[in-house]
Amino acid sequence: MPLCVAQWPTAALAHGNRSGDLRLLHPYATPTPGHASTGAVYLVAIDNQGETAERLLAASTPVAERVELHRLQQDGDVMRMQAVPAIAIPPRARLAMRQGSPDGHHLMLAGLRRPLVLGERFPLTLQFERSGAVKVEVWVQQAPAAAGHPQH
Repeated sequence: MPLCVAQWPTAALAHGNRSGDLRLLHPYATPTPGHASTGAVYLVAIDNQGETAERLLAASTPVAERVELHRLQQDGDVMRMQAVPAIAIPPRARLAMRQGSPDGHHLMLAGLRRPLVLGERFPLTLQFERSGAVKVEVWVQQAPAAAGHPQH
């Protein structure tokens, strides 16, 4: 009997991952020019469905020398990128980590080993305080449109 899409479990079609109380929704990176030494990874959201706070402590990927946790901060009329030691995810909360999100959290890929090419995918390991290491697959794509935020 041939397998059809209707027989696949819903989770197999979703782009993301689940680890305990965490749901990691749609990890993506945007394409980079061939000479770029940095890139960025975003997640549409991290849902903490548990009763306990969680923290993202670190990340790693084979496509970059290192991954830094970053946040955009308003400094007068200028938005500045700032490295942070951890990203808190409160209990029963959703943290948006997408371009244009109010918190401005994202993962900076430093020392890219190759360009990020539209349509490719690469592995990323996220290290959480309570949930431990969680592996996700990052899709290289154009940024999804955010509700209320037009694409530039």
